[in-house]
Amino acid sequence: MKRYGSIIGLRPEKLEEYKKLHAEVWPGVLKMIKECGLRNYSIYYKDGFLFSYYEYIGTDYEADMAKMAADPETQRWWEVCKPCQQPLETRGDGEWWADMEEFFHVD
Repeated sequence: MKRYGSIIGLRPEKLEEYKKLHAEVWPGVLKMIKECGLRNYSIYYKDGFLFSYYEYIGTDYEADMAKMAADPETQRWWEVCKPCQQPLETRGDGEWWADMEEFFHVD
């Protein structure tokens, strides 16, 4: 199992819309998240930023992320969510959400 954290900005005028979207995530999106080996998925909000955390239990992360990205319902979900988000200027090439480095963990 590998843990992942990422961060992105949230447009202030979209806060309530984003909360509502995530209070009612589409069933097909939730199904794809599980099919692609993501568990313990959480999104937190603070001062204009979203922090995402999940654990990956699969064996081929790149293939599972490609499967998720190819899913039509997930693509539609992302198109609904993207206008709410403001990517960080410091994100890596090809990133929407900026990957974060884990400094510390204890079970």
